[in-house]
Amino acid sequence: MRTVAVLAYPGMSPFHLSVPCLVLGERRGLPSRYDVLVCAEEPGSFPTSAGFGITVDHGLEAMERADVVVLPSWEPGLVASDVLLDTIRRAHTRGATVVGLCVGAFLVAESGLAEGREVVTHWRFADELRSRYPHLKVRADVLWSDQGDLVTSAGTAASLDCCLHLVRTHHGVEIAEQVARDIVVAPHRSGSQAQYIPVPVPPDPADDVIEKAMVWARARLDQPVSLDEWAGAVAMSRRTFTRQFRARTGSSGQAWLLRQRLDRARLLLETTDLSVERVATESGFGSSDALRHHFHGLLGTTPQRHRQEFYSTSRM
Repeated sequence: MRTVAVLAYPGMSPFHLSVPCLVLGERRGLPSRYDVLVCAEEPGSFPTSAGFGITVDHGLEAMERADVVVLPSWEPGLVASDVLLDTIRRAHTRGATVVGLCVGAFLVAESGLAEGREVVTHWRFADELRSRYPHLKVRADVLWSDQGDLVTSAGTAASLDCCLHLVRTHHGVEIAEQVARDIVVAPHRSGSQAQYIPVPVPPDPADDVIEKAMVWARARLDQPVSLDEWAGAVAMSRRTFTRQFRARTGSSGQAWLLRQRLDRARLLLETTDLSVERVATESGFGSSDALRHHFHGLLGTTPQRHRQEFYSTSRM
């Protein structure tokens, strides 16, 4: 069982505080695999942004023995005390994984743990984070980023994705899917934050030709899909389709299709005994060499290593 220390502070959003407690804490019908402790620099009662108060029993000493330290949001203009920053640094130096959810990336950045490294935050605050901490690689195109000892996520609901990723990493796919099922969310949501930035969407879902195109492509992941064929499936020219697809999703069609193929391959590796060559065929890569190339390029690992980490641990 891992100990998790979750930081609370006056005026914070109770939703952000509840996410790690919900995903990592004890749930009905599922054994607890984490000891979750909510802590504050000054324990006691204080207000939240929702108009009601909370009471926190633990001080920052909870971080001193935690395996995982979660910073579930922060106010960009709020100045962190030296005591809080030093506690976060000591926990990290001791070997704890530090997790910054949503705008919690600002607190991660202020601690200095992410210097020269990749962090993710809510797309609305990405430019401000880049401006204040120019030595960070700030990303607003993914839902979460795992640097091993440092994990950060995009805004609000992406915190759920990030915490489920922690469960999947620690306990395997099967347990993560049980937790996701219990709280009624998708066990693995791929894609970028760009899909959530406001863009024009047809008022009638039946008129959303890009959604129809995505459905058409998902049904053919094991087959070659040319851009011309894809555009023709929804009666659009290649040029118009390319422009509208990027406006709708924030990604090129080919980049989106590659992510869908990787998700298919990842799922097959985690849940079946199919050979890597067969997984490559079923997910549309054609050969195991192509699968390995893209797997390493986008996920930073190999299909074999991914299977070793997730297939076996999900059955322990």
